[in-house]
Amino acid sequence: MQVLRDNQPSNSAKRSVVTIGAYDGVHRGHQAVIGQVRKEAQQLGCQSVVVTFDKHPASVVRPESAPKLLTDLDQKLELLQQTGIDATLIVEFNRERSTEDPALFVKRVLVDTLRAQVVVVGEDFHFGFNRGGNVAMLRELGKQFDFQVEPVKLIARPDGVEEPVSSTSIRRALAGGQVEIATNLLGRAYEVRGVVVNGDKRGRSIGFPTANVEVPNAMCLPADGVYAGHFTREDGAVHACAINLGRRPTFFEHADHSLLEAHLLDFDEDLYGEHVRVTFEHFLRSERKFDGLEAIKTQLQLDVAAARLASS
Repeated sequence: MQVLRDNQPSNSAKRSVVTIGAYDGVHRGHQAVIGQVRKEAQQLGCQSVVVTFDKHPASVVRPESAPKLLTDLDQKLELLQQTGIDATLIVEFNRERSTEDPALFVKRVLVDTLRAQVVVVGEDFHFGFNRGGNVAMLRELGKQFDFQVEPVKLIARPDGVEEPVSSTSIRRALAGGQVEIATNLLGRAYEVRGVVVNGDKRGRSIGFPTANVEVPNAMCLPADGVYAGHFTREDGAVHACAINLGRRPTFFEHADHSLLEAHLLDFDEDLYGEHVRVTFEHFLRSERKFDGLEAIKTQLQLDVAAARLASS
């Protein structure tokens, strides 16, 4: 997959079939749109292109209420590459871009940079300053600049809930600890990435050593609780794990943030400083306060057994 910037013209001699969006999560709905883009590009002899942004537009337009991210830029590019798309063009989204006239955006990106022949977007697509651009405007601009616009219906959730698959619905599932639902909507287990940092080593002292993973604040985390999942090291080695995500109320009265601790099954090596990936696959229980260390140890034994069973 070729990765372009919006001031870097494509080196392809072909015209493009293009889709545009934040593509946070690259979920089943996104995958369906990209599948249509690839199919049409193949039929027309064009290159298939996703236009996305270096940051979520809401983080610039309304930072106080911007959603937490399901994927950072690196992960998003990895997932887009897996779809088989020919190229991804990354638009630098800043305050200046947020006030750009929609027609100027179309001319600059879709026409001058990508020579779009077809633009495929969701039927509720909006873009540009104050979300002033929409499908109707795109069609008018298409007449002027010689491209077609194909709005597509958002795909329904596979679990029968009457709403489309969306990044918002995935965040809602994660907020409720419903990681199995998130998996269903994403088409893969939900993953976060971070660095293993020093902790207070309390887990090791009671026989359950954990890797404390520092996840960037911009990323979305599931609800506090205990989960079964997998832990992937820098060298690609994958280990089943029990994950505790929470504020450890047994030890801390008023912790100001949740801590991600992963206990790797049948593993006891130094992980400090590694950049790792943690997937959340099954919710095991909610976080709660215990009467003391013995009660915690008893529960941790049950958690590890449950995680082992879930990963088998």
